[in-house]
Amino acid sequence: MTFSPKLYWSNCLALMLLLGLTWSIGYINFGPFNLLIALAISITKTVLIVLFFMHIKGSSRMLHLAAFTGVIWWLLMLILTLADYHSRGWITNPKY
Repeated sequence: MTFSPKLYWSNCLALMLLLGLTWSIGYINFGPFNLLIALAISITKTVLIVLFFMHIKGSSRMLHLAAFTGVIWWLLMLILTLADYHSRGWITNPKY
């Protein structure tokens, strides 16, 4: 599936607006919602890049499977890293 240049430019404009939004909210304190807002903007930018610039939208099922496998692999690595970080204090050294 081929996308028109207008779609690419509008996608680029949306990414630039989201970049400006990310930069501008960096100066505002939202309390405990800082991380949630930043992650929401980041995920939105990631979805736009994956769908249009990586041509996932309108592609074959095999490419969808490859992208899904990549996300699953990333989640597995994230879970294992967080489990390692969380379990660091479980064993203490009796010598110290």
